[in-house]
This record gives sequence, C-alpha cells and structure tokens, in this order.
Amino acid sequence: MRKLFLAALVAATASPTFAQDPGAQDRGAPGQGDEKPFNGPRAGVIVGYDGLRPGSSVDSDISGDDAGADGVLYGGDIGYDWQHRNIVFGVEGEVTGSTSSVSNSPRDAAALGFGRVKAGRDLYAGARIGALINPTTMIYAKGGYTNTRLDLTASDGTTETGTHFNLDGYRVGAGVEKALGPHTYAKIEYRYSNYGRARLEYPSGGNTNNFGIDTDRHQVALGVGYRF
Repeated sequence: MRKLFLAALVAATASPTFAQDPGAQDRGAPGQGDEKPFNGPRAGVIVGYDGLRPGSSVDSDISGDDAGADGVLYGGDIGYDWQHRNIVFGVEGEVTGSTSSVSNSPRDAAALGFGRVKAGRDLYAGARIGALINPTTMIYAKGGYTNTRLDLTASDGTTETGTHFNLDGYRVGAGVEKALGPHTYAKIEYRYSNYGRARLEYPSGGNTNNFGIDTDRHQVALGVGYRF
C-alpha cells in the first residue's frame, strides 16, 4: 500500500496539472503572448445573415416568403472585456447595416402605398458574460438595447417619396469566441432581436408619437477582431 501511495504521489506531482505554474490558468495557453487572452479593449468587423419578420402578435394578411426580408449583415463592433480565471464579463457596442429588403406591389389603401421596405442602420449596446472551455476558447451569452431603422419608399402611382421607421427593442444572443493569437480573435454568434416600439419619421424632420409594434430579427454573425 505504501509503495502504491508513493507511486501515485510521484505521478501526480509530475503531471501537467500539478507542475503548472499557479498563474498559468490566468495567463492562457503557452505562447499566447497575453496573460489573459480575453481581457482588455477590442474592435472588430462583422458579416453574416440578417432576417426580419413580423412578430407573432401581428395580425397580418402577408404570408409566405413575402412576410419578411432577408439579406447580408455587415458592420463593426467595439468592446471591453474583463477576464478573471475562467470567467469573462464585457460591455460592447455595435453599428451595422443590412441588405435586407422586400418589394411589394400595393393595390389598395390597406397596403399603405409602401412599394419597398429596406433595413437601414442598426445600433446596439449591451453586455456579455462568458466561460472558458479551454485556455483560448470562450462560450458566451449577451443581451442589451437595439435601435434600428427601416427605410420606406411610398408611391401613390404618380409621386414617390421616402421616409423611415425608427424602431426600439432588445437583443439577446449566444456565441463562441476563439483567440487566434496574442491579439487576434474570431467569433460566431446567433442573435435574436425584438422591436416593440416605433415612430414614423418624415423627410421634413417631423415624426409621429411612439406606437407599439412586434417585429422579430434573426441574425447569424461571423466576426474577426483585434484586442489591444
């Protein structure tokens, strides 16, 4: 029994876990270059899929593929993360655009005369919390406030005018981020947004009061960035 105990003690002492420097977990993988690969300010670019849909509470006669708009998401983000051992907390902001649009052929007043609806700029501010699954890979959840614009083209058959809706809502999502080197990283995430308030803004600068809506947004985003 004593020999077995001594053999186990020697094996444990020689194992990577016991031989590792006490601060190695905080420093990340060997050769990473930074003590904490998910710590500090960052900036990156984003590209992916964007889809807008009427929400479940909307009583709409639109059905099938005409019920929404799909396109390419693009833009950039900035953020700051704090890493403590295997936990990461961060704040972030994002500005994106989208090619999502839908064209209609309005035939009556119920169609509001809108011949084209296109996604405009989108703003996001929020926070995220993550957990390391290995020294260079993190899974995370996120949430925050989002404001987007829908650009509208209206026509009465003779005159065409442009205006837009300004929508307010919330966003939640989850993703995986990978530290590629001392300062670079890549990530993939799914985000769901719901817009519950809107106002119509006119080219003259005037706008309506806020009113209730229900608009869903689904996005899959790929990102690469640099951590300073």
